Amino acid sequence: MKLTAKEEEIMTFFWDKGPLFVRELLDCYKVPKPHFNTLSTIVRSLEEKGFLDHTAFGNTHQYFPVISREEFRRSTLKGVIRKYYSSSAFSAVSSLIDEEAISLNDLKQLVAEVERKNS
Repeated sequence: MKLTAKEEEIMTFFWDKGPLFVRELLDCYKVPKPHFNTLSTIVRSLEEKGFLDHTAFGNTHQYFPVISREEFRRSTLKGVIRKYYSSSAFSAVSSLIDEEAISLNDLKQLVAEVERKNS
């Protein structure tokens, strides 16, 4: 599951606020606001990709997320690990340690948590 930066921004509004009409989505933006037709096109694209669905109210549609933020995060992380770390979670974690993005204590806590879940 891959999204452009603009698509991800729009999905964040849906994840934070729930079902929205495109007009309501437009209200989520600060000035300068994107054009209504631009947002409508991106929202329809997100629906085609399977991220959103809609409920029809006459001629208008209220859109809602069908993929949770957590599902998207997991899928994105798996994609990064596959693409940049040859599908090796070990290499990804090693890189985080090398970059000091995760401490040894954090890693120990993570191992303890995994062991708890698997026991």
